Amino acid sequence: MNASLSVIVPCFNEEEVISESYHRLKKVLEQLPLFSQIIFVNDGSIDGTEKILSEIAHADKTVKVISFSRNFGHQNAVTAGLNYCLTDLAVVIDADLQDPPELIPAMIDTLEKNNAQVVYCVRKHRKGERFFKRISAKFFYRFLNFFSEVRLPVDTGDFRLVDKSVIREFNKLHEKGKYIRGLIVWLGFKQVPFYYEREPRFAGETKYPFSKMMKLATTSLLYFSKKPLKIASYMGFFSVIIALLLALWAIFGKFFGFTNADPGWTSLMVAVVFFGGVQLLTVGILGAYIGNLFDEIKDRPEYVIKEMMNFEAENSAKAGDDGIGLQNK
Repeated sequence: MNASLSVIVPCFNEEEVISESYHRLKKVLEQLPLFSQIIFVNDGSIDGTEKILSEIAHADKTVKVISFSRNFGHQNAVTAGLNYCLTDLAVVIDADLQDPPELIPAMIDTLEKNNAQVVYCVRKHRKGERFFKRISAKFFYRFLNFFSEVRLPVDTGDFRLVDKSVIREFNKLHEKGKYIRGLIVWLGFKQVPFYYEREPRFAGETKYPFSKMMKLATTSLLYFSKKPLKIASYMGFFSVIIALLLALWAIFGKFFGFTNADPGWTSLMVAVVFFGGVQLLTVGILGAYIGNLFDEIKDRPEYVIKEMMNFEAENSAKAGDDGIGLQNK
């Protein structure tokens, strides 16, 4: 196969695993009959990750490193890797080795055999993860599909192989709150699944605690669906119907004597809490959408680069055109 491959690896505080991740990736890539490179994106790590990556990049010129000025988040780190990827193919894989690098050759074969542009990896099992995380992940993907206007494959992450046509179109998307696995599905093209067993973390702790999972879930929901706004409208309409029925019940009860028209404390409190809750929920949903619009209007860069290693001059020019600060090394 006459092509080139980049493996994009976002990293945040992965000093315990980054060297092993590099060695396993390097071993796999050396067996491939195509030019390959690794792009590590250091997402503002505060441990020894940056130092280790610098040492690796000095020793191996096929390893490129992008270091952010601070932590901008996993999705922005993946975005940066795709923005600076100039090869025909790209694999997105986390540094924690839960997604085995040894699967990359089989993923490339799957892409070729199916004449596809995307191979997305589907987890058959999630080893080493707690029951709550497994259940919440399954619920999340199905819940998102219920609301989403684009059908998203369930039980998938960002571990996937994409070709240059997908990379090119992805880099045209400038929205700030990216949900990458959803955006790649939204782009279309031929996309095929690849089933695998997800391994436990090689070392260290997960960088996706419950708070970050909730943030990702909120981003994916608000950027991929307008249905929450419709639900808020339905709830408002439903509340109005209930209020009208209660008013009619009280009025006719007063005239025909089948009920006491004077409202009691309990019914009053229930009505206030119910309608107040509906109003707050509706305002909250509207506020979330307005907040996203506010982020888009500010038009700040998705990430700021502090340093780049082993990148060519054309990449430096590209970064300058994009208005992203960097220091090329």
